[in-house]
Amino acid sequence: MLAQIDRERLPRHIAIIMDGNGRWALKRKLPRIYGHRAGMRAVRQGVEACHRLGVSYLTLYAFSIENWKRPPAEVKLLMTLLREYLKKEMEEMQRENIHLGVIGRIHELPGAVRKDLQNALARTRSNTGLHLTLALNYGSRAELADAFSKLAMQMRKNGKMEIDEKAISRSLYTQDLPDPDLLIRTSGEMRLSNFLLWQAAYAELWVTETLWPDFRRRDLYQAVLDYQKRERRYGGLG
Repeated sequence: MLAQIDRERLPRHIAIIMDGNGRWALKRKLPRIYGHRAGMRAVRQGVEACHRLGVSYLTLYAFSIENWKRPPAEVKLLMTLLREYLKKEMEEMQRENIHLGVIGRIHELPGAVRKDLQNALARTRSNTGLHLTLALNYGSRAELADAFSKLAMQMRKNGKMEIDEKAISRSLYTQDLPDPDLLIRTSGEMRLSNFLLWQAAYAELWVTETLWPDFRRRDLYQAVLDYQKRERRYGGLG
């Protein structure tokens, strides 16, 4: 499958909604914690696949603003797993020249999580390979609200300001990232779940019934192969 992929026509930016950890555990009559831990292994598969292909940007929907509504014990576990991931994968990120980034309302995360994030960001800042971005405490509507607040502050400061699509894009959390070319969702759900609503306007969507913990490199390769079969018209005539 890897040999079938045209390296000259890769999506520059892949974004993934990682869904299905809870259902994976439920199917096995296991607590949800096992699904989340299995999901961490799938993260490594996705990162390795993008690194091997030569994809430039990968964004993972790791924790949404809505996830705070889950039971406190589960939220605490998710924060613990995030800290574990940052520590365990740091050596691999450095070895593979991976640049780590983060988007979302990071200031609302627990202090220990913010500290580990800041350390990981600092250690990988000079890396020039795959740009791996974690969406944490992220919601696209909140991102747009924050962007409009930022624009309003600039307008009050400057007295006037032209607000167009470029101005909005420059005010988003993703201002340093290109828009996603390919958006993958696992578990078969057919919705964006408040993820990159502005940025994904012309992204190619690829949905798989595979639950996130079962996601492997071959699944990402299949998504890229299907992406390369499509004609991207950006609203133009076919």
